[in-house]
Amino acid sequence: MTNILVTGCAGFIGSNFVPYFLDKYRNYRLINLDLLTYAGDLENLKEVENSERYKFVKGDICNRELVEFLFSEYDIKGVIHFAAESHVDNSIKNPGVFIQTNVNGTHTLIDVAQKHWMEKPFVYKNGYERCRFHHISTDEVYGTLGESGLFTETTPYAPNSPYSASKAGSDMIVRSYRETFGMNTVVTNCSNNYGPKQHDEKLIPTIIRNAIKGNPIPIYGDGKNIRDWLYVLDHCKGIDLVYHEGKAGETYNIGGRNERDNLYIVNKVCELLDKMRPREGSYKELITFVEDRAGHDRRYAIDATKIENELGWSADENFETGIVKTVEWYVKRYDDR
Repeated sequence: MTNILVTGCAGFIGSNFVPYFLDKYRNYRLINLDLLTYAGDLENLKEVENSERYKFVKGDICNRELVEFLFSEYDIKGVIHFAAESHVDNSIKNPGVFIQTNVNGTHTLIDVAQKHWMEKPFVYKNGYERCRFHHISTDEVYGTLGESGLFTETTPYAPNSPYSASKAGSDMIVRSYRETFGMNTVVTNCSNNYGPKQHDEKLIPTIIRNAIKGNPIPIYGDGKNIRDWLYVLDHCKGIDLVYHEGKAGETYNIGGRNERDNLYIVNKVCELLDKMRPREGSYKELITFVEDRAGHDRRYAIDATKIENELGWSADENFETGIVKTVEWYVKRYDDR
């Protein structure tokens, strides 16, 4: 049994990844280190909480003593690092928290891993030769796009918010440990994820929650900000592929090839709610435009050619199929509350 340390997996993407990964691979035990901030919820992992191949540890990735204990206690031989502060609005209000978790926390994890796995730069200890550090990042590190073009793995970094700057910093730390110490690292930069278990603060849950309550549905600015939408389980499958088959030292962009602006998103969700949960009048009547947030990037879109061609990944869901599954899940969740 190989023990892998996963971080932040009580959050959105990680809590979708853990059940998928445990079900697919019977030779792994996952040790989940999560501080359970407001964005983490153990209810997201109810389906695995009694598994003998899953262990939850409450703690901070910045706590070096704890991280060292976990590597020693469980003889960790792989890291898949999800944990991050991720909400742009919160990063504008309190940038320091994002630097602490995303930059310092990532450094703590990779530095402990390097010392546990390696004798000296470019030389792994016996039995640790295949240990890998997989860092989960975001397309927001690349900045913003004009009306055309796509982010590739060679696009220069140009982060525009404290959140994206902190993720760019963590990416660079991982890169430095590859270049300086010869660590077996991979980085994946994903586009906007959506699907079950996402925190209420994010766009699609916010639309659904407010609609069901009959509250105004807030949309920033003119609603024409464009994102490339990726169904969360497709992202998990991409992470799996890169962790197992990606080339050491490489970065892989994972995107859904589903560019949609926020106006399209809110109208599509309202149309689905009109069918699933009819009310007097359309939910579209609740759409309300609010003042745009500071530093709001206009467009993101990922070129996923590299992971498609080199590793054979492709998204199983397009936006029209994935959003139906997503709205159904949240309607049930909010109705049950």
